[in-house]
Amino acid sequence: MEPNGIDSTSETTSNILSPPVESSSATPESERTKWITLNVGGEIFTTTRLTLTNRDPNSMIARMFAQEQLKPSEQDAQGAYLIDRNGHYFRPILDYLRHGRVIYDKHVNLQGVLEEARYYGLDGLVLLIQEIQQTDVSLTRLDFIRTLVTSSHTTELRFQGVHLSGINLSKLDLRNINFTYACLSHCNLSYADLSGCCLERAELRFANLEGAKLHSVLATCADLEGAKLNCCDLTSCSLESANMKGATLEGSVMERVSLRVANLKSANMRNCTLNNADMAGANLEACDLTGCNLTGANLRGANLKGAQLEMLVTPVHMSQIDI
Repeated sequence: MEPNGIDSTSETTSNILSPPVESSSATPESERTKWITLNVGGEIFTTTRLTLTNRDPNSMIARMFAQEQLKPSEQDAQGAYLIDRNGHYFRPILDYLRHGRVIYDKHVNLQGVLEEARYYGLDGLVLLIQEIQQTDVSLTRLDFIRTLVTSSHTTELRFQGVHLSGINLSKLDLRNINFTYACLSHCNLSYADLSGCCLERAELRFANLEGAKLHSVLATCADLEGAKLNCCDLTSCSLESANMKGATLEGSVMERVSLRVANLKSANMRNCTLNNADMAGANLEACDLTGCNLTGANLRGANLKGAQLEMLVTPVHMSQIDI
């Protein structure tokens, strides 16, 4: 017995045998974060971590929320994880992660869901949507001409998200038609007049647009990989963030065209007229610019690695390429 009546032996034994009291913060991480709230473009969704990671473990969204993988994004004031994408198309994405099927209503553009599926790296959903699109009844050239003939020139024709892959629309007057999200891959649009059309996020991979008029076309984020665009009129066309990898644009008029942050890797742009073109931040790696007129063109921040710049009409000034 120690002084003041304290038994040191019993105190020591008590400390050894009594387990430490666990605080609430010691709750397993998987239990505390089982339910997850997402803020996708301002729309709120609540789901589980398992739903986001189980269907396609190798997808970007799965890796964002998998344990010990990439950290999720920043959170809003309510703790929801912020994703800067279109919330309108996210509900079919979430339903696919839950059920493994494509579920959407008539108010949802399937092409928009396809673009989001590609962004999130959901290869399984991409294949399902493409199968649905392939089973759609495709329009023929005659169907298309009938639509043009029976429509007033003041009527806005809308072919948004329509599957037109492989159709022959050559030499037709297609001015001011809305082709947003339309699938026009492998189409024959040679010598067609597409002036004023909206081709935003349209798919035109390996399409033939030789000699086509594309004056003032809006084609932001369009996919033109491998497309044939030689001898086209692309004056004042907006191709910002477009994918034009391996495209052929030889001899095209591209004055005042916007190619900001566009991907033109390995593209053939020989003898193009690019006066006052905006090519800031564009990927021009291995691009053939031989014989081009780049007077007044903005090349600041562009990737010119391996680009061919021989026989230019006027030498490129340092002020055009300074970052």
